[in-house]
Amino acid sequence: MGGVDTDEQLSEVALLQFKKGDSWWKRVKYYAQLVAHKVESGVEVVKQILSTLTSDQRWGVMLEFEEVCPEGFARLVADAPDWVEWMG
Repeated sequence: MGGVDTDEQLSEVALLQFKKGDSWWKRVKYYAQLVAHKVESGVEVVKQILSTLTSDQRWGVMLEFEEVCPEGFARLVADAPDWVEWMG
């Protein structure tokens, strides 16, 4: 399926982009943009993306996601009101 290939390609790009020396905030901003683009794919896709991050990175991603894509954030919260449980 094309979406799976794209997700794998994005993961490879993320790994290459976030070698040692890249800042925490740069990583958080990247993943917030990724979540913003993938929120329409569903809650499970967003959970999968967040699961690759530390707890503090997940919180940072969600804060940045809310700021850069308030409509997407609202949709995610409506679809998954228990989203804060994923942050731990």
